[in-house]
Amino acid sequence: MAIQKILIVDDSPTERYFLTDILVKNGFSVSTAENGEEALIKIKADKPQLILMDVVMPGQNGFQITRAIARDPETQDVPVIICTSKNQETDRIWGLRQGARDYLVKPIDPQELLAKIAALS
Repeated sequence: MAIQKILIVDDSPTERYFLTDILVKNGFSVSTAENGEEALIKIKADKPQLILMDVVMPGQNGFQITRAIARDPETQDVPVIICTSKNQETDRIWGLRQGARDYLVKPIDPQELLAKIAALS
């Protein structure tokens, strides 16, 4: 099934705007959350088909939220792509171990992001 509804989780208004702009221009329906706790509420209320997850956020970090999503039977089928400035290989491996389907390092390349989304559809 083609992905339409995407949730962006990032504490940076600039990043949320940047990612929203790319996705909306490419026909996706986008919602946003400023932190992990807000993301979990939004996921339960209106389940997205894909989540773009920042790692460094106040409260629970993106790795913790990704793990919570992956372990919850109601949400474990929703793919998570981590989008973070953490560019160490150990971070990438840890993110994938938490249940993320993919890992992108900021600054996000729009074509790479769209290719990763297409690969999940």
